[in-house]
Amino acid sequence: MIRAYNVAFHELHLTPEEVYEVMGYGSVTPEKEITEMVKAAINHLAAFVIPRCCYFIAKGELTATTLSVGAVTLDIGKIISRQLRGSEQFVFFAATAGKEFEAWMDCLKDTDDIVMQYIADSLGSCLAEKTADYMEKVLQEEISSQGWLHTNRFSPGYCEWHVSEQKKLFSLFPVDRPCGIELTESSLMMPIKSVSGVIGIGRKVKKMPYSCGICGFERCYRRK
Repeated sequence: MIRAYNVAFHELHLTPEEVYEVMGYGSVTPEKEITEMVKAAINHLAAFVIPRCCYFIAKGELTATTLSVGAVTLDIGKIISRQLRGSEQFVFFAATAGKEFEAWMDCLKDTDDIVMQYIADSLGSCLAEKTADYMEKVLQEEISSQGWLHTNRFSPGYCEWHVSEQKKLFSLFPVDRPCGIELTESSLMMPIKSVSGVIGIGRKVKKMPYSCGICGFERCYRRK
């Protein structure tokens, strides 16, 4: 059974500081013009954006480099496999900033405001990740009654898991277009500000700091 949620914008608790970090400012506050633009954009989006997330739980068979669910085998690689060790079941999820956000971004592309376009791109990344954070919170509430915990979430395109595996991942979902997300021929998710992946759950797993030290992907969003 799939669990699907339309998330109220305020439940994401998105802060301007999180957007600044994704924009590349780190912990430094940008100039006033930028901070005002970011805050205005957040307030604007709060009126109409509908982030969405969904997940389902399944049994799977984990090896040193793969995760099999039924007839589908995901080549997740040794890094993710190691992080999922000890899982009793697996959660497959999708989360998106939503089609409403995508439409807003498309409108901005018709303007000459490159700064606002960059802010929007960063905002979309934040929204997708914050929606996935919300999904994790709901998941933990569900599995806590069993005394279970969950691992970090892992997505195709990171930690040796090739982005082309997105198609196999989406084939596992019991519905077409989970959260309204479609895949292009090149495995790109549309709306583009979306995330998907797998989480391990069980009594002996735990959420660990992301293992950036053993992963060579320099552009990973988890690197600080």
